[in-house]
Amino acid sequence: MLFQQGDDLIGDQDVLVSDIDGVPFHKNADQHGRWKHTELTIDAIKGIGGMFSLENGSGRRFLTRSDICLTE
Repeated sequence: MLFQQGDDLIGDQDVLVSDIDGVPFHKNADQHGRWKHTELTIDAIKGIGGMFSLENGSGRRFLTRSDICLTE
């Protein structure tokens, strides 16, 4: 979900994964544990989004891609 700065509720079970152009990106710790070997790419592209979209009426939506990273 995308929130205005200060509107999100970050809890003890949230993990700061990275930032996207200076905007912090968090995942739930449980989810982060299951996806820790996956590289996520998040783009904002033209189009009308669904559940993972930008502000209504913006004409843009998020697109996520994932690649599994194999480690030894």
